[in-house]
Amino acid sequence: MTKRTGRLFEYVKQKKHHAYRQVLVPSLADKFNNINISYMQRTAQRLCILLDMEKAIILPDEYITATRTISKIPEVYLSDELKEIRAGHFIHELGRVCNISADYNSVLKDGLLKKREIALDTLAKQKAAGNIQSCESLECSIQTIDAVILFAEKYTKEAKRQKRNDLVEVLEKVPKYGASTFREALQALRIIHFSMWIAGHYHCTLGRFDQYMWPYFINDMEAGRLNYGKAFELLEDFFIALNKDIDLYHSQQLGDNGQSLVLGGCDKNGNDAANILTSMCLEASLELKLIDPKINLRIHSRTEQSLIELGTHLTSVGLGFPQYSNDEIVVPGLVAKGYDLEDARDYVVAACWEFIIPGFGMDIPNIGALSLMKVVEEAVIGHLQKCSTFDELFSIVSTGICAEAGRIMKNVKNILIEPAPFYSVLMKGCLEKGCDISLGAKYNNYGVHGTGIANAADSLAAIKKYVFDEKAILQSELINALEKNYEGYNQLYHLLKFEAPKMGNDDECVDSIAVNLLKVFSSALKECHNERNGIFRAGSGSAMYYIWHAAELGAGPDGRKKGEPLGANFSPALGIKTKGPVSVMKSFAKPNMKEIINGGPLTIEFHTSAFRNTEAITKIAKLVRFYMDIGGQQLQLNAINKETLLEAQEFPDRHKDLIVRVWGWSGYFYQLDKAYQDHVIARTEYGCL
Repeated sequence: MTKRTGRLFEYVKQKKHHAYRQVLVPSLADKFNNINISYMQRTAQRLCILLDMEKAIILPDEYITATRTISKIPEVYLSDELKEIRAGHFIHELGRVCNISADYNSVLKDGLLKKREIALDTLAKQKAAGNIQSCESLECSIQTIDAVILFAEKYTKEAKRQKRNDLVEVLEKVPKYGASTFREALQALRIIHFSMWIAGHYHCTLGRFDQYMWPYFINDMEAGRLNYGKAFELLEDFFIALNKDIDLYHSQQLGDNGQSLVLGGCDKNGNDAANILTSMCLEASLELKLIDPKINLRIHSRTEQSLIELGTHLTSVGLGFPQYSNDEIVVPGLVAKGYDLEDARDYVVAACWEFIIPGFGMDIPNIGALSLMKVVEEAVIGHLQKCSTFDELFSIVSTGICAEAGRIMKNVKNILIEPAPFYSVLMKGCLEKGCDISLGAKYNNYGVHGTGIANAADSLAAIKKYVFDEKAILQSELINALEKNYEGYNQLYHLLKFEAPKMGNDDECVDSIAVNLLKVFSSALKECHNERNGIFRAGSGSAMYYIWHAAELGAGPDGRKKGEPLGANFSPALGIKTKGPVSVMKSFAKPNMKEIINGGPLTIEFHTSAFRNTEAITKIAKLVRFYMDIGGQQLQLNAINKETLLEAQEFPDRHKDLIVRVWGWSGYFYQLDKAYQDHVIARTEYGCL
């Protein structure tokens, strides 16, 4: 990096910009208690008030500006109102629009004033038609557009005060008008993205960055306005800017903030879309080694192997990304679920891994989670002794999965989402129709995670082998052992934990059970529609449920003891022995992942020594390609060193830059709750290939 970039990098890394944060947290309760305005108007006013309160902070040496100073986003609901709302509605997470991806292409190209003109034109038509609700939505969107433009003008004034003429020239143009240069596009994106978060939205992904930024980059390069080095410098500035406020975002753990971007893949015509900017993003992340942006790399049969090798280089430094998605599985899978082909080819991932469509999608990809292991546990404890064959037991498990899926779907009715007048500006069709995005879009599908697949399959395989096929274990003996958490059953525990079939060893006995479990899960959601006329999508990701669901479980027939966590995402159970990463990949590529289309990556840990040289990195890159070629859907790799992790747990101050992949995101190890630290340490790490 350049000396200037290095100074900016150190300034942000040392958190010197935190000195500008406002101590007082704004409260809107009194204001909204004294005036009678709708929730739509409140959300618009909240953004206007907060942007007005924000200070214009231009850090030394930065080319891409905007630094958050307000630390908390206040509610628009009063406490009594919120109680009443929750009593009559399903509220997902914070009840706000989140985990979707905007149409960045049009807002960067046209600018906010063009969006304002569209809103005014539609408003006139809606007024003539007497559509009060649409008029209110449009008026609030216009109000938020004006607030964001005023916010940018505040930065323009500060740039003039500091005699930063380079910034003045950019800020007088964007985001008010459309961007013409790469720097203008980056600055516009920073302000737009910043405003999303201040509006109360979170897990706001950056979409297909290398696609919508490409015209600005290549035009500058061809016109001679930029060379590669200067463009790279601007890109690193933007990446650094994304890390300035990471501790202020809503998340389960610090780092789980959704600032992910997608690179590569195919275009809307099915052609390879990777470009120079694709590689530049990987190289910038490799040099900066920051937790944001989280990079997701789409690959297909025509993806250059050199790009995958560059991604593997990035993995080798321990960031836990890129996460890979397979276009050959995802695109046809989405089409089969009702997505238009062009939209499916344009897919991105949400905060972690779930597949969404930028601009068109109001999907809620993490509406719930089904514990496959809990269903198996209930079937075994409650019904095993009544079963004379394994098929009878599996039938009970299948019924249980369907019942639990039904319960989840029933529970998410009458959903209420906070109005989103500014995010509506950024989505296709909202301004043209006068409809707030919170009410829905072209796609309104819900995603349900399926957790503990390996533990569930391992448990059923052990029962099939030892209880029914070999009759080596009595049903009553197994149930007693489970109820006593294997105390007094050491021999049985050793058999089930270390000798029974395990998913991840390319063993058809257990893998076929996993295939059938996931088939039952996806079928249980098939043909079902939510109240927004969307479908339900089954997924193999776990999110934080590999900890949460495990807390609800007793001991399992797979040798898992009570209190032990499940495997994260789509991965082998913790603490088992496998033949190696190839056998793991073969096992986890067997299910029909075009059906399990909510996403959920196979997660594999490699010891840092596995990336020891160029030859080793090439081998791992070929392994990535191998998994996709045999039908894998998603893959994330983690470079870890157990000894280093243990030392970091004991002496966190020595390892503040240590980054690990947690579930669908990466974070600083020392900032994680101990349960998540312990889980990463307990995962199987593979050595040299």
